[in-house]
Formats: sequence, structure tokens, C-alpha cells
Amino acid sequence: MKLLLTPIVLLLFFLGYSSTPTRQITGKVISSSDGLALPAADIRSLPSKTTAKTDANGKYSIKIPITDTHIEVSFLGFQTQKVAIKKAEVINFSLADDVKALAEVSVVGYGTQRKIVTTSASQHLIAGSPGAAASYLNGRVAGLQVMNDVNNESYAKISENNFKRATDHPLSTFSIDVDAASYSNVRRYINGGNLPPKDAVRIEELINYFDYNYEQPKGDDPVNIVTEISAAPWNKAHRLVQIGLKAKNIPTEKLPSSNLVFLIDVSGSMEAPNKLPLLISSLRLLTDNLRDQDKVAIVVYAGNSGLVLPSTSGDNKQAIKEALSKLSAGGSTAGGAGIKLAYKVATDNFIKGGNNRIILATDGDFNVGASSDTDMQTLIEEKRKSGVYLTVLGFGMGNYKDSKMEVLADKGNGNYAYIDDINEARKVLINEFGGTLFTVAKDVKLQVEFNPSKVQAYRLIGYENRLLNNEDFNDDLKDAGEMGAGHTVTALYEIIPAGVESKFLKSVDALKYQKTSSSSNNTGNELLNVKMRYKQPDGDKSKLLQKAVVDNGGNLLQQASDNFKFSASVAMLGMLLRQSEFVQQGNFDTAIALAESAKGTDKEGYRAEYVKIAKSAKLLAKDLRNFANTGEGK
Repeated sequence: MKLLLTPIVLLLFFLGYSSTPTRQITGKVISSSDGLALPAADIRSLPSKTTAKTDANGKYSIKIPITDTHIEVSFLGFQTQKVAIKKAEVINFSLADDVKALAEVSVVGYGTQRKIVTTSASQHLIAGSPGAAASYLNGRVAGLQVMNDVNNESYAKISENNFKRATDHPLSTFSIDVDAASYSNVRRYINGGNLPPKDAVRIEELINYFDYNYEQPKGDDPVNIVTEISAAPWNKAHRLVQIGLKAKNIPTEKLPSSNLVFLIDVSGSMEAPNKLPLLISSLRLLTDNLRDQDKVAIVVYAGNSGLVLPSTSGDNKQAIKEALSKLSAGGSTAGGAGIKLAYKVATDNFIKGGNNRIILATDGDFNVGASSDTDMQTLIEEKRKSGVYLTVLGFGMGNYKDSKMEVLADKGNGNYAYIDDINEARKVLINEFGGTLFTVAKDVKLQVEFNPSKVQAYRLIGYENRLLNNEDFNDDLKDAGEMGAGHTVTALYEIIPAGVESKFLKSVDALKYQKTSSSSNNTGNELLNVKMRYKQPDGDKSKLLQKAVVDNGGNLLQQASDNFKFSASVAMLGMLLRQSEFVQQGNFDTAIALAESAKGTDKEGYRAEYVKIAKSAKLLAKDLRNFANTGEGK
């Protein structure tokens, strides 16, 4: 047999047998909205399905069969584009942004599963499992095997604030929160076809994602207090109080010089396109916004930490971008070592009177060295004494550690954002450049005193992990939140007026030794008194501001400001996503209608996008109810 095959093979060779001829196609892939390169974009030629990826500069080169007719490019968060090859040797692509359609399936490590939407946990039904269920409740399916996602995302547990009687608890004290990570993370879930886990929904961060048209501070104080009262849209017998804080705007050219350290996670968990490649694109955006007097160093960490770019002037943007472009993912995650090195580099290049800040970009998956939340908290609390602030940018999904990153930003006198696409990077690092990076007031605390002759009970909506003891308000050693240039902070209190019956208030026996009369502190129409304390960015002693708030009895939501109506809508959506017991008569339709009536100018389209998100959430919630009733998703 071997003797027979050999002549045949030789005959084919001499007759000119060869494989299909090929050709080389090169090009570049960029975002149409800002012209930035898209690294790790997927390139595919058709019909052979030959594949390649773009490099860190968005360039690609692919060798394809000469019979192929089209090139197709796809990238997470952008619309897929396909073009005819014809005789071209160079084909460039400009991809438009895309909001992902609601997913019908979820691909996980052990195969494709049919998705069942829940708000208590992200869970799936295994396709083809026996015994169709007749009911679905609280993540439990009768007769079907339920499995948690293979992702390891973690969120700190939230126990919602309850109503408190004003006679028993006249003071409410908390630290402000300018973080907005929860909103973009919730958006990521909903755009992906899932309702988020309940504990991923921090209502104050949903509200504070949006800017509000509050009046600027007029005097020497960097922050102004603004208030408004109307009926609560989910219970017309209750009142809703909006307390807004507005930090002064500072033009970029007048901001102090920046000493920045990019602390970048390049561990193996960051390899996905929506992690390190998106991270690099995001920091390239920030680099373009640097001034000559600013400077940047780059520290990376994986199995070990290292300095890949010494402190470099903002006028040498090319060197900064080249250092970013050379980064690649691999190894374990020595987060603690990276943080220590970043603080050393920041303090070595400290600018007195300037903005000294570390920008930590990661999925939060620390697993080598100081890795527990407590260890990290202790480390950051010690390092912040150097005067260096910490901003945390979260990326990715699957092993996303929200709970850890929130702790880091909170204890590092900084802020925390979740970057789910390049548009969010533009919002955080360009549109809100001053607010993200330049602190104008630190350790900002609020304390509200309620008049028991007007207020039977009250509830702070959100801020559960920012609550303080009443005595902490006057304690200048107690850490609190920071406000950046131009930032707005909004807090909402739901109030049960005196004399209004409520299922949320249980009767208690009269006290024998305490005065409980609600009329003893009657101060006219004053509903409450708002007090705020803040410190200068480099100061240690706080200053007190306060404002008495009078309820003029306005009940028509239609007459309320756009600020009020929109924040109320977002609060209602947050309660619906959390399946809150306090949502009362609130519903998706009311939340959507409120927001649609309060878009205002909406220059960047964030409020219009919110309406779309709320509508998608409504559909997902409806799908969940349908499954509960029929045993199948709609």
C-alpha cells in the first residue's frame, strides 16, 4: 500500500497541486464618536471565517483566502460592521456605539443556558432539564435545577433604612456619597437582559449619577444647600424632601496642577475586551485632557507590581499613550503591593497645593497579599494620611468585586465609578473631569433635625452604608465623603406627616420617664433643619452650614422642578429593582412618566438613556412575573 501511495503523492505535486491562494488585508478600527482606536476588536473574513484581532493601536493584519468577499468587525459596545473587500488591500473601520439588545441566552463556562431573570440573584435554568415548573418565586423553581451564574461578582449586603419616629429619633446623620458606580453597573445588567442583584442597587448612586441644576455657591463656601418639598409620587399622603448640594464649578484651566498615578490591574482576570482594552482606551481619553503642568506615572500589578512609566509631564502625551499601549494581561493579582508602590510614587512626586491622586483601574479581584476588605481598608486608611486621594475605576463582569472597590474609594478619600463602555469613560474622565479628580470639600457630612410637630416619621432613601452616629457629625476625626468641582449630591427623605396613619408605624406604649409630646418643639411651619459640615481639601477643622426648611404645602408633582421629579423617578426605579417594601403605589409606568416630563435640556442624553433603561427594566420585570404565573418566560 505504501508503495502505491508514494507515486500518487508525487504525481499530484508535479501536476501543480496547491492550497487556495491568499491575500493580505490591513487596516485600523476606531470609534466613530471620538476617533479613538479600538484594541482587541474581532476581525473576521467571510465566508472562510478567518479571524484576527486589532492590536493596542487598533490596527490589524489578516491573511485571507482570495475567494473571500467580505470583512466583518465586531467590538463590545459597538455595532458590528461588514464591508465588501473587492480589490482593496487596506480597509479601515469606524464603529458606531451600540446598546446591546436584551439577551435571550447566556453563555457560561459549562455551556449555553436559558436565562431566567431574577432580582435576588443572577440565576439560570439549565436547558433541557426535566419537569417543567409551574411556579417561580424568589429564585426557586419547582422541578427544575437552578444554578447560580459561574460569575463570582460580590456586593455588600444592604438593609434598607426604615421609617423612624421623629419623637424618638429627631436626628438623621450620614456622610455624602458622590459615587455613581451602581447606576452604570445596573445599566450593564439591564442592557444584558438581566435585572440586577438587589444588593447591586444603591439608590443614592443611581440618583447621583445625574447632574442637577442646583444654584451655585455665591460666597466663600465651596458648597451650597438647596431644598425642595412636594408629595411623594408613590404615596400622595406622604411628603418627599429633596436636599441638594452643589459644589462650585472651576474651569479646567484654573484647576490646580495634578500629580496622577495610574495604578493598573494587568492580571489574568483583566484579559477580556471589556476590561484591559477598554481600560486602556479610557485612560487614553484622560491623557488627552491633561495640561502641560500635570504629570502622570503608571504602576501596574499582577503577580508582582512595577513602575512602567516614571512621572511624566502632560505635554508628553505620546509617551504616556505608548506606555499604555504596551500593557497586556497575565498572572495573579498582587493588589496590595501595587497600592503600596503607587502611593510611594505619588508621594515622591507630591505637588504641594496640587491634586495628588491615584487612579486605580481594576475589576477588584485581589488574590495575592493583602486581599481581604479589612486588610485593604486598613492599608488605605493609613496611606490617605499622605494627602494623596484615591479614585477607583471598575471594569468588567463575571468576577467583578464591587464591595471591595467601594471600600477602597470610600476609605481613600476618593470616588468610585464603573466603566461599562467608552461613553461612560468619556462621562467620568472628560465631561466630569473636575468633579472626578479635583476635590473642593472633604469629609462632608449632613445632619437633619426633624420638627416632631410636623413630622411623625421619616425615612432616608439610600445611603445605608454611609450612616453615621449623631455624635460623629461634630467629630472632625470622623471620615466622610468628598465633593469635587461641579459635583452635585442629592438626598431624599420620605416623610409621614403628623396625624397620617401608616402601616409602617407600629404602636408603642407611652414612656414613663421621657417627654413624648410632639408639640413641645413647634417652630411654625419649619419641617426640618439641614446642617452640613465640610473641610477644605487640605484642612483639618470643619465648618458648619445650616438651613431651615419650611413646607409650603405644595402637592402637585407637575409643579415641582425637573430636579425634583427626575430624582424622585430614579428613587422609585431603584426601589422597584430592589423589590423594596417601601415602594407602595410606585410602579414602572409612573417612574417612566416622571422622568419623561423632567428631561430638561439633557445635553449629553443621560436622562433620555435612563428612560430607555427604565422601559427595559419594566419589560424584564414583566417577563419575571409571566414566568411566575405560567412556568415559562414570555
